[in-house]
Amino acid sequence: MIGTLSSLRTIGLILVSAAFLAGGASVWLWTQSTANWRDHQSAAYIAGVTLYDALQNGTAPPAGVTLRALSSEDQAFAATGQFRQITGTTSASRLTIIPISADITPQRVGAPLTLAILSPDITYNIADLPNRDGQTAAETTGAVTRKFASFCSDPVVIAKLGDAPWLSIDGAQVWGCEANPADWRLLAVLLAALSMVTMITLTLNLSSDFTAFADQLRNRRRLGGPTKYDATGPQELREIVRAVNSYLEVERDQLASRAAVLSGVSHDLGTPATRLRLRAALIPDQDLRQKFENDIDSMTNIIESVLTYTNAEMNAEAPRKLSLTSLVDAIVADYQDVGRPVMLQQAKEVIVQGGRSIFMSRQGQGVVPSETDIIVFARPVSLQRAITNLIDNALKYGRRAHVSITATALTATVVIEDEGTQTSAQDIEALMAPFQRGEDTATIDGHGLGLTIVATIAKLHGGSLVFEDVSRGVAAKLEIQRN
Repeated sequence: MIGTLSSLRTIGLILVSAAFLAGGASVWLWTQSTANWRDHQSAAYIAGVTLYDALQNGTAPPAGVTLRALSSEDQAFAATGQFRQITGTTSASRLTIIPISADITPQRVGAPLTLAILSPDITYNIADLPNRDGQTAAETTGAVTRKFASFCSDPVVIAKLGDAPWLSIDGAQVWGCEANPADWRLLAVLLAALSMVTMITLTLNLSSDFTAFADQLRNRRRLGGPTKYDATGPQELREIVRAVNSYLEVERDQLASRAAVLSGVSHDLGTPATRLRLRAALIPDQDLRQKFENDIDSMTNIIESVLTYTNAEMNAEAPRKLSLTSLVDAIVADYQDVGRPVMLQQAKEVIVQGGRSIFMSRQGQGVVPSETDIIVFARPVSLQRAITNLIDNALKYGRRAHVSITATALTATVVIEDEGTQTSAQDIEALMAPFQRGEDTATIDGHGLGLTIVATIAKLHGGSLVFEDVSRGVAAKLEIQRN
């Protein structure tokens, strides 16, 4: 919707602004969550340091932490190391025991602290606890409680200071799951990913609008496109579409005017041409009469050739699906019916290269039988005219014409080889421009538009016309797209 209502400049500003806002929101969510977790872990660390001092000195524990002596039964379990039998734990609890050495100073020797931690799903890794020279036991205890705060586990903590009885430490309000701050980092990642996907999708959609219109315009003549295109997409694309529609309308009017003028000229010349024929018939000199009649035929044929070329340019015939094999076979049969030396060569089997698979590293091969019909999407009348022109040229410049068809998955090629010609492929390609004729114009009929018409028809079908020197003479290759 955004692409159909705005210009590229507006869309670009919107996307850049949206990217900036989404990026800023993602960064804020990430940094805020990181800061909240850092504060939460710092608070747990301070609580651990204060807790150690409370155990050593008998002072009040930190806020949110309570100390409770174990019952005599639980004391017995703890003394024998059966911590999983203590009240509030289960046999499936994961046990982590952390011994913390006492501080030894000239003024005082503290008591060692032993922590038994039972968690329903975590075994705490004590190897990554900080351990530096001069580190105090209080700092080690703070590092342990900071590790508690880094996970959501709600552990049961049992502590024993020296020879004192075991104590239960409840610090859920400091390092438990309920004390964990809101973590928006996943939301930040999702927001960034969603924003990126949305912007990429919008960008690709805008690009596809231009690409789709370019493909339609590129294949317009070959596929018989519409006379005008709908103006959709961003404002710049709509302006381009309107400009193209205007150009196509002018071009169509010019071609129609040209065809109308040529058609009118051809019609108007009909009456004087008929009178000239009648008057030429009264000329007693047979050679002179024949020259007059030849000139009249040449004049009318030129007009008809120009009309044929203009009609081909106007692209009036609608394409449809047809069998190229049957079309070529019918054309060759028509020549053979009147005794013209035109032969249809049997198509060769086509070897198709297969693709690799996860089961085989080598590519396989397949064979397409030669009897298979070659189906194309083309203009039958125009295609028939092009093939006929090429066969006529082969018969004019050589003794025979050999016709064959080759095809791939994308293209089909009609090959017409002449026999015995003295003209090279390079010389014939130079005659593809309108009204260009060879050096033997005195002995061969024509007006220099035959190859031009064939080349135009080939372009209408998304193909080309090329010539190649072969052993017999020259081969004309008319290639068209199948789809």
